[in-house]
Order: sequence, then C-alpha cells, then structure tokens
Amino acid sequence: MLKYKIIELLEKIAGEAQRKQMLPSVALPEIIIERPQNPDHGDYASSLPLKLARIMRMKPMDIAEVLVNMMHKTEEFEKITVAPPGFINFTLKGKWLAQQVEAILSAEESYGNLDIGNGLKLQLEFVSVNPTGPIHVGHGRGAILGSTLANVLKAAGYTVEKEYYVNDAGNQMDAFYRSLYARYRQALGISFEMPSDGYMGDYMLALAEEIVSEKGDSFLSLPDDRAVRTLGL
Repeated sequence: MLKYKIIELLEKIAGEAQRKQMLPSVALPEIIIERPQNPDHGDYASSLPLKLARIMRMKPMDIAEVLVNMMHKTEEFEKITVAPPGFINFTLKGKWLAQQVEAILSAEESYGNLDIGNGLKLQLEFVSVNPTGPIHVGHGRGAILGSTLANVLKAAGYTVEKEYYVNDAGNQMDAFYRSLYARYRQALGISFEMPSDGYMGDYMLALAEEIVSEKGDSFLSLPDDRAVRTLGL
C-alpha cells in the first residue's frame, strides 16, 4: 500500500541523511502517515521531523528540508513539500491515480493484499458462546469481528488459524445440568430445590418445559445423578 511505501521512503532517506552526516545519527521513531484534513496540504502527510526535533536538537523545519531535498520524485507523487511547523506533505499525481482504476479491476478481490505477515502463523480465538445461557447479540458481534479480523490478517500475508472453544465442560456445566434437572422436576409439579450455584434465568424454565413436552416424565425413573447427566446429553 502507498502508506507503507512512503514509510519506507522516509526511512531510507533519513538513514541516508544520517550516513552523510546531514542529520545526527539517532534511532528513528515510529513513522506515522496521515491524511491531512485540509486537501491543500496534499494527500498524505508525515510528522517525522517534529518527532525528530527534540532528539536531534534541530528545528523541525530544518529536518524536513533536509529530507525533502534528498527525495527524488516517483511516479506516484506530483510534489513533496515542507509545511510548518515541520510536516512533509505528499501530493499524488492525477494521472497515476487514474491508472489505479485499471489496477484495481485487474487485481479483483486480491487488491490491497499485503505480504507484511510473511506467512507468520497466528491463532485467532473468538466467539466461544457460553453454553449455559441464551445466545445474544454480543455473540454475533464477536463472531463478525473475529471473522473480519481473520480475513484482514490473511490479506496482510499471515497464515491464520481460527479457534472456537465449545466450552461445554467443567463446574459451570455441572451447575447448569443440576439447575435444568431441578426445573424439569418442578415443571412436572414436583417440589425440588434449585442448587445454590444454579442458573436462575427464566430461560431454564422454558428449557424444562420443552423437555417435558418431548420426553414427559421419563427421567424420573432414573437415579438423580444419572438423570442429571442424561439431561445434559
């Protein structure tokens, strides 16, 4: 992408200026490329000279002038200029911009893909809907955001593995099964105390009614511990 090309250009020019002792030799900070709010200031802008001013003990405008004077115009840029208090502004060529339409059409869905990931393997975990309660809009949001992030990372050159935890084991599931069994017996008109760590939501009543509708009182013939396990299947 063009932003990364500008970053690489600034890194290259700054390094060259330091080797030629036109700028002090210091570690470069992170280079951020932004879109100016005022279109008169170009299409892209960098505040690198402002970040370097303190550590280089130079005026931002002087640093910007050194960097811009060392830059050679490329096919993308109509002009590269300095603006107070120390910005470097990049203005795109209209002809080059128009040519990108054909590039976009030719690349189709792969347009904009990057190779910055270099195949690095990533595991992305998301969704993990809680099986002890109703599904809500937050679960859908998590699925959408996770899937979108995975697609973005793949487009950036990463090898992405998506992980979804069913999360259907452990103490919370034991409490869920015991709660469901209590509501099941209550739905059959049998007095039965809910466990102290049980799930008290109304959705448990609806689940119990659904089981009674489908299975009747068939679970009453089983010992309590076995009935609890069987209800959870």
